[in-house]
Amino acid sequence: MEMDAQVVENVQQRRFELPIAGDMFAAAYYRLEGGMVALIHTEVPSEFSGQGIASRLAQGTFELLRKTGRKAKCPFMSRFFAKHPDYADVVDG
Repeated sequence: MEMDAQVVENVQQRRFELPIAGDMFAAAYYRLEGGMVALIHTEVPSEFSGQGIASRLAQGTFELLRKTGRKAKCPFMSRFFAKHPDYADVVDG
C-alpha cells in the first residue's frame, strides 16, 4: 500500500475510499440521515486484512468529516472511535 495514500470522498458512490494497490481500495459506505453522515458498512479486501488499513480508513474518514464540519453516526466504526476519543467532535451516537 502506498504510505502517502489519503482517504477521499466519492460522493457519487456515497463512500470514503482509501487507495491500496492498483485499482483496489478500502471503503466506508454511508447514507445521509437528517444532515448527518451515517457510516453503514466498511470493506477492506481480504488479502489486506490485519495490516491496519481499516484504522487508516477510519482515521482519514473522520479527518475529512472534521475538515468539512460534518457529524457522523458510526455503528460500524465504533470500535475505532472507542480507541480514539479525540474524534468525539465528529461522532454523534
